[in-house]
Amino acid sequence: MNETFTGVPKDEAGFHERERLSFDLDADICVIGAGLAGLSIALEAARFGASVAVLEGRHVGWNASGNQLGTVMPGFALPLTDLIERIGFEDAHELWTLSKEGAEFVRANATEENMPGIGLSEGVLEVSNVDAGDRLISRLQMLSEDFDTEVEGWQVDRVRAVLKTDRYFHGIHYPRAFQVDGRKYVHGLATLARRAGARIFEDTPVVSIDHSGIRKRIVTPSARLRATHIVLAGNIHLGAPLRRLSETLLPVWRYAGITAPLGERVHEIVAFKGSVLDSDGIDHFRIVDGDRLMWESPETTWAARPQRFAGAIKRRIRTIFPQLGNVEITDTFGGATGQTVHGMPQIGQLRKGLWVASGFGRQGMNISAMAGQMIARSILRGDERWRLFSPFELVWAGGMTGRVAGQLVGIWGRASSAAAGSLARYRERARVKDREREARLAEANRAAGTGPRRPPPGVRPRPAPPPRAAAQNAEPASHEDIVSQ
Repeated sequence: MNETFTGVPKDEAGFHERERLSFDLDADICVIGAGLAGLSIALEAARFGASVAVLEGRHVGWNASGNQLGTVMPGFALPLTDLIERIGFEDAHELWTLSKEGAEFVRANATEENMPGIGLSEGVLEVSNVDAGDRLISRLQMLSEDFDTEVEGWQVDRVRAVLKTDRYFHGIHYPRAFQVDGRKYVHGLATLARRAGARIFEDTPVVSIDHSGIRKRIVTPSARLRATHIVLAGNIHLGAPLRRLSETLLPVWRYAGITAPLGERVHEIVAFKGSVLDSDGIDHFRIVDGDRLMWESPETTWAARPQRFAGAIKRRIRTIFPQLGNVEITDTFGGATGQTVHGMPQIGQLRKGLWVASGFGRQGMNISAMAGQMIARSILRGDERWRLFSPFELVWAGGMTGRVAGQLVGIWGRASSAAAGSLARYRERARVKDREREARLAEANRAAGTGPRRPPPGVRPRPAPPPRAAAQNAEPASHEDIVSQ
């Protein structure tokens, strides 16, 4: 049977119960995947008046979307200079503007009225593991002057005033960037989508897809669904129905932990109130729940239980902030993201009525939000800006070989970052010692040049002659001397 969109059942606490698709259904848009991207598409399309059905094989936000630190800032995983080199300045500028719109989409939704307890706070600080002042100035000029982004350059002293560690040098502060409770945001997004009229069916995996014809057909274990448009937002978990598409992504599992309460000392050592991430993409942390550290660091190309990485997270915190001592990790979590070979997300139309929104590994919450806006507007308003992503084609990620290579590249990248950081700190200490040596030498020279000369040991100083004797022993001045005076 077919069923139109009606209300969604709720339990006594007011939360939506999980609903499986157990009846045949027609919709304008079918979104596969209830993560950040899929829910953003559903929300935006429902707000435009479309009938939307979301199919999720497990439950809302079960993977990376519900297990992330909640940092929202402009930009992509691909460095800006590389983006310009790849597609040119004008298109790079347009994409950067879209990334800022995605961040504002999150900000507009993440209000206490929409999502109680979302805990939005301002400011993100990106710190460098090496002393790269020249590159910092160049990047600041590009972001501020060419890409209309509010940024501040922080010198080493200012960075270390808020982060008590010698591991970090210069920094870029994004005052308009922010962070939210990531777990609450993804569930809040689902609530907003339902309120707008979207139907979300959990525990409903997709068995097969027939994307030929005007009305596409999707088969689930207990029902069939027809839609004019299908959006593939399942990332690496699209599975058998679209194996070739999911194989264009390298699966990367990212793990994080939360410490036990650390007391007031954590605010003395980590005085920055927002999120902190390093320029090498290794560490990402912020204070949560008043005096706990939430820290994301290890990553693998193989699935593992997050609890296994509690020790690695603890060691990483001790490496950066040894003053905190041996912290206790009370909670660990993680999820798999899909990373593309070229470093940009997969956003666009594969064929008429079949869309893709995936590859958000390392991209940030703003990009999944941007994808939701863009695809919904493309389907319902004819927005063609998705074509800006056309140069970033679907590229096979290498299968098992790609995973091994990705793991080795990750290990090499961490080792290279550690070596570069050690060298930078060694050079800094050498410069400090040189300055101290020069200061001591200058002080010794001043003392030798301006102070009274001491006689050699054992020699008594000769007394100065009395004023009268000195006058008598003085030679009379010549006429030339008098004239010259």
